[in-house]
Amino acid sequence: MREGRRPFRFGVIGEAITSRATLLAEARRAEALGYSTLLLRDHFVPEPFGDQLAPLVALTAAAYATRTLRVGSLVLDNDYRHPVMLAKEAATLDLLSEGRFELGIGAGWLRAEYERAGMPFDDPAVRVGRLEESLQVLKGLLAGPTLTFRGEHYTVDGIAGFPAPVQRPRPPILVGAGSRRMLGIAGREADIVGILPRALPEGSISGELSERSPESVARKVAWVRQAAEHRSRQVELSMVLSVVPGPDPRKAAERFAVEEGWDAAAGELVLAMPSVAVGPAERVAEELERRRDRYGFSYLVVADGDMEAFAPVVERLAGS
Repeated sequence: MREGRRPFRFGVIGEAITSRATLLAEARRAEALGYSTLLLRDHFVPEPFGDQLAPLVALTAAAYATRTLRVGSLVLDNDYRHPVMLAKEAATLDLLSEGRFELGIGAGWLRAEYERAGMPFDDPAVRVGRLEESLQVLKGLLAGPTLTFRGEHYTVDGIAGFPAPVQRPRPPILVGAGSRRMLGIAGREADIVGILPRALPEGSISGELSERSPESVARKVAWVRQAAEHRSRQVELSMVLSVVPGPDPRKAAERFAVEEGWDAAAGELVLAMPSVAVGPAERVAEELERRRDRYGFSYLVVADGDMEAFAPVVERLAGS
């Protein structure tokens, strides 16, 4: 491996984990196939990702069912939990997993979920500002010993975090981000940054082709690096991959483009998208190495439905 490059690791995000049996089986299978992390989302309505278990409780069970597999959230909605309570839950999960927890968090984006739960869906500036303060509270409580914090959204008066997490100074924090402001916050505050398409003010995720282009992704990475400043080499870059197998990469890309509603002519653009892994394992592995050189992505996540198909790539690249 070239000096200065972060080694590859791979995660699985649970898309179809709705029972105890499935949870434990998927966790053990991910570990056996060489994946680094099992990740769960944080939603309580079925659209658009399907029904899901409560992430922190489920991740505790997954940690107990495995020996080396890390567990994480991708990502918790900051508005659903007060950071003082979340810090305690995160520290407890890190303790119970013997230091295998990764805390992924974001500002929230799914308006329909807020509305159906009777929660106010504040303007993006408010939600993002709340997340920025929450990150400071979380980091302070997880690192200890006692935190006093006064901000616009949160006030903490002399609370000591308990229990102490196993990972020191604290479990790694991942922030999922797609807009310039969010990417800047992630670069300054997070250990891991998940690069995403931008969330739209009306409460959805942009489906624009341009959001997934090499130029857009490179620009977002640059914003993270700029914000991280002297610690930019310490920030791990992550992305969720769409896995599109097939012996003919061009035909597979055209098929994917049609499925996404972009029409087959966008196949050439799909082949260049950093968030899409197209073709046989050998091609995908080579392409991911090139993308790591260009953008810095070393922590790549696939859906559990693609775990088996993507396993040959993991076998080739994990740790390299």
